[in-house]
Amino acid sequence: MDFTHFAKSRKSARGFLDKPVPKQVVDDILATAKWAPSSYNTQTWRVHAVTGETLDRIREGNTKNTLEGKPHVRDFPYKEEYEGEHRKRQIDVAIQLFEAMEIARDDKEKRLDWMLRGFRQFDAPVSLVLTYNKYLEPAAISQFALGSLAYGIVLAAWERKLGCVINGQGIMQSDVVRDLAGIPDDESIMICIALGYPDDNFAANNVRSTRAANSDFVRYVGF
Repeated sequence: MDFTHFAKSRKSARGFLDKPVPKQVVDDILATAKWAPSSYNTQTWRVHAVTGETLDRIREGNTKNTLEGKPHVRDFPYKEEYEGEHRKRQIDVAIQLFEAMEIARDDKEKRLDWMLRGFRQFDAPVSLVLTYNKYLEPAAISQFALGSLAYGIVLAAWERKLGCVINGQGIMQSDVVRDLAGIPDDESIMICIALGYPDDNFAANNVRSTRAANSDFVRYVGF
């Protein structure tokens, strides 16, 4: 096992084949991902795996609300706009994606369609909706655990030749997701992950984001 090369090989998938993912495959991915670190072994995560007609209805509801200008509805505080170097990195990867997809700066139709792909959960055959129990609020530790689980999911999927993209847009209308997926009222929706077999002919799937040098974010003390 060479984890370094494996981790570096992973890419986010934003285009998927119209091919169902068997329940057993999803279950195998989650059976691997659940070994992610968890504070005091509390495992304060829940996963709602959604597919088929239910997911199609969520796509429709998300898209409808977005086009009608409905404000974002989230279950936890969220910084909508990045600043400084974080914003720059966001723009840099957007430029990479738009170039790959041949979306011109002034092409409003293509830019709108690209934005709506996120609300459609990238047309993936499966959406994994990650939640935690509301009694855990303030839930920073639980949200950390869900982040660990999410990384475990994308790596476990990649090992099985499936692709993922962690998708914030997919839960920006969390009331739609909650209602249609039957998520209990005592759970907070954290994030969703679009999952499926990557379409090798989808240009954006060839985009690999960059990472900052260690010196940009690491301080060594006492070494």
